[in-house]
Amino acid sequence: MKTLFAGIALLGTFALASAQTITFDKTTFDYGTIKPNSDGTRFFTVKNTGDKPLILSNVKASCGCTTPEFKQDPIMPGKTAQIKVGYNTAINGGFNKMIEVFSNDPANSRTVIYIKGTVDANAPDPKPLTPEEQKAAAKAQKAADKAAKKAAKIAAKK
Repeated sequence: MKTLFAGIALLGTFALASAQTITFDKTTFDYGTIKPNSDGTRFFTVKNTGDKPLILSNVKASCGCTTPEFKQDPIMPGKTAQIKVGYNTAINGGFNKMIEVFSNDPANSRTVIYIKGTVDANAPDPKPLTPEEQKAAAKAQKAADKAAKKAAKIAAKK
């Protein structure tokens, strides 16, 4: 009888292990204090740490001042994608906004990420990116675009 229970438990463990799993590079993006009408766009990196394709089915913001954008292309195991989040920086004052991410991850079909910060006319000017930071940002965007194209090609073959 113990062997039967052990076998069932082991099978259940493998069933859970063989799934798509969503993880984020960060779950909160702090804008800090920024000037009105400055760039309100930020990116969250989503990674599939499972062994089946991960699909983001919807990304919803808690209000109209926050606009998320995402691709519904499958995120293959070990690969990443980005969720682009824009905040309307014309609104003065502090903000703390919730963005719901819905996926086919059986353990976390709904995940919440946040943006926060303060829009203040007296904020310091943003520090320009160094050439190294510009290269790193361009490289990250190129990798994300390449992964999305590859995932779309694989999905089209199915």
